[in-house]
Amino acid sequence: MMTQTILLKNRPEGIPSMSNFEFITETSDETINHGELLLETTYVSVDPYLRGRMNEAKSYIPPFELNKPIQSGVIAKVLASKNENFTVGDYVAGMLAWKTKQISNGEGLLKVDSSKAPLSAYLGVLGMTGLTAYLGLIQIGKPKSGETLVVSGAAGAVGSVVGQIGKILGLRVIGIAGTDEKIDLLKTKFGFDTGINYNTTENMKVAIAEAAPNGVDIYFDNVGGPISDAVLFNINRFARLVICGAISVYNNTKLPKSLSVQPFLVRNSALMQGFIVSNYTEKFPEAMKQLSDWIAADKLNYSETIVNGFENIPKAFIDLFEGRNRGKMIVQI
Repeated sequence: MMTQTILLKNRPEGIPSMSNFEFITETSDETINHGELLLETTYVSVDPYLRGRMNEAKSYIPPFELNKPIQSGVIAKVLASKNENFTVGDYVAGMLAWKTKQISNGEGLLKVDSSKAPLSAYLGVLGMTGLTAYLGLIQIGKPKSGETLVVSGAAGAVGSVVGQIGKILGLRVIGIAGTDEKIDLLKTKFGFDTGINYNTTENMKVAIAEAAPNGVDIYFDNVGGPISDAVLFNINRFARLVICGAISVYNNTKLPKSLSVQPFLVRNSALMQGFIVSNYTEKFPEAMKQLSDWIAADKLNYSETIVNGFENIPKAFIDLFEGRNRGKMIVQI
């Protein structure tokens, strides 16, 4: 079979570019052994955290190897199977290589049902995106009705779901995003109470204070950097700061200058905790059921930016760092 593959050619310095990726075409045997299945890629998820895996640095997940295929969340169709758990025509979700076709032993693959939700949703609101939003907010944020929630990167895949869950649970929700169009989307499609455009706001500290007159009880942080510094000045006593990501500093080549968080945390007896969604693996079924129920009840909307073409996977990934996505960024093959 002919398979197109995308390799990590070299490690980015700063913002990734197309020169960091290499496209190759391989010819390989389609024969599968007992327990294996042949997969054809249908959708590929591109996510900010992949940038960290392109560095040769210790982290919670091993770095990508040079001249090897990049991996991310993928939806694939089963073309052939000698694995009793999967049949031809099934669709599966899992961490798979950026290849048009590949052979798998079935480990880590989850069957997904296109009759219950669009296949792309299993890479977003019904996949790691939704799980990250739900479990980060519930397990660390511990929301209580009437509290104020601030979400940075609010128009992104995780942030837009976090804000909606906050509204379902009775919170006042403030979203921070980078364009007026995104702020409008937060308020109209996702039901946020208000939003702040950080690109047109001169003083974020003051803007947050005005948007949250009763202070900030929960901060769901997807960006880090100066935006998060401004939130610190507005946190309440016993505030919970949920650290999901820091896209604003992922491409930095020097250590960023930032506020010392300790005085804010001590002064307010506040909790700041980073997390990765796999910390809560045992809670995935409960979270998936709740997210599915909310979608079925039309309480939870989601937004996707779908780019077409295998050859556009690296460009779609790079576009994340320029804020070109509305919600989850997905490539349809």
